[in-house]
Amino acid sequence: MIKLILFLLLQQCYLFAFENNKNIHSINARTKREKPGDENSKIDGATKTKFSEPNDPLWKDMWYVNNKFYDSKKIDHNVIEAWNLGYTGRGVVVSVIDDGLEITHEDLAGNYDPDASYDVIDNDEDPTPKDDVDHQGTRSAGVVAAIFNNSRCNVGVAYGAKIGGIRLLDDTYNDTIEAIALGYKPQHIDIYLANWVQQTMGELAKEAILQGVNKGRNGKGSIYIWASGIGGKDDSCSADGYVNSIYTISISATTEDGRVPWYSESCSPTIATAFSGGSINDRMIATTHLHNSCTLKLSGTTAAASLAGGIIALTLEANPNLGWRDIQHIIVRTAKPHSLRAVDWQKNGLGRWFSHSYGYGLLDAGAMVRMARKWKNVPKALNCSNVYQQADFIAIENGTSFNATLYTAGCSDNGQDNRVNFLEHVQAIIDVDTFTRGLIEIYLTSPKGTRSKLMSKRPKDTSSLGYINWEFMSVHFWGESSDGNWTLEINNADEENIIGLNKWQLVLHGTNDSIDEI
Repeated sequence: MIKLILFLLLQQCYLFAFENNKNIHSINARTKREKPGDENSKIDGATKTKFSEPNDPLWKDMWYVNNKFYDSKKIDHNVIEAWNLGYTGRGVVVSVIDDGLEITHEDLAGNYDPDASYDVIDNDEDPTPKDDVDHQGTRSAGVVAAIFNNSRCNVGVAYGAKIGGIRLLDDTYNDTIEAIALGYKPQHIDIYLANWVQQTMGELAKEAILQGVNKGRNGKGSIYIWASGIGGKDDSCSADGYVNSIYTISISATTEDGRVPWYSESCSPTIATAFSGGSINDRMIATTHLHNSCTLKLSGTTAAASLAGGIIALTLEANPNLGWRDIQHIIVRTAKPHSLRAVDWQKNGLGRWFSHSYGYGLLDAGAMVRMARKWKNVPKALNCSNVYQQADFIAIENGTSFNATLYTAGCSDNGQDNRVNFLEHVQAIIDVDTFTRGLIEIYLTSPKGTRSKLMSKRPKDTSSLGYINWEFMSVHFWGESSDGNWTLEINNADEENIIGLNKWQLVLHGTNDSIDEI
């Protein structure tokens, strides 16, 4: 059995070494590449262009891009505005971590980047899928970076970007190879696009992502985009360790008419949504497929996350100096609720609409690049924590709820010097015992009265392990003041379930100074 004996981060190298001498693998991070043109000129203003329809055969089926082009009353991702401003993703590198990438596909080959590609299963540099069922990575890549106006398939949202593939999902994978994928060439790859679900994030994967956001892109931070999941209404993406991370961007899906798809999971970490298919009668996403073919059948949150990958690539071209937190701030400020039909829309304490199904709304590429062009990098992130003090284990009886209130003044009240006044991410680290974990609901309410559901009922989760120091996260309090009483609410609605709260901890992430609206 392979055992990890070394995980070292050097200045420009992630080194993974294994006891089995056949599995020694070193990942060298490439020095910062030169991007075409002057980066500052791109921030000040790109060359505007006038859009004309491409000859790609699936263009007419790209409703999520061209709805407004044909009918101004409809909604889409406003990608054409970004294109008209001169942004196509040029100079940005996206790598799809999935089941492989068909590197010879005529609609991808011109944008294919071998330096952004790897097969972590076979330990070689060819990410080509091994079986016909392994088509998701190729489809995802086409949504991001299929070539414009080449009479093949579709047009990528960021058709000027470079695209790579990291083959991971075609075999049994573990913490070690996930870490290799997530830490691959962080000075070369700008955006990692991931489409797998994992209940817990291993320690090596956590470290790879942490090093990515701290040192990737020459210190600006790697961008990690995560599909929120397809478990449906009886599941919650709060149960996914990657989605729950403050360092990832969780994207959900919505249908063309704004319905929540049957497969979509709702949760408090999801920051925004993108279009996808729903039922069999709904239009889906046009893209590339295996054997140099095309398809109109990409759906699920993979499709939505892929659209997000392209839109964020456009945003990074507009301002290559954006950090990983800057991207999240821009999403929060520009996403649009539109007519998205969720039943739980509410305003947070700063007046921003949010939903557990859709985050802050539909991604708007035009608005994102316009904001990116004049965006000033956010101040250094601060974090602090308060622990709920209690004498003993607290039993929550059948059919009841328990509220635990914790006061904080941004942690300045407990002697910490890293006061968080203005919130970004909020975590609640909870230790709860229960007979049936999937029967409980957990909420967190801010001093401003914003109520975020940290975990919904999951009827198929019959585990008796409870939530042991589980890190729940919410983006719903973005921009609020941290001062005041925070209330954790645990609902035990089932008459046969027993719940016990051992402890909980509130962790605040944000800034001391206000980030001015732009």
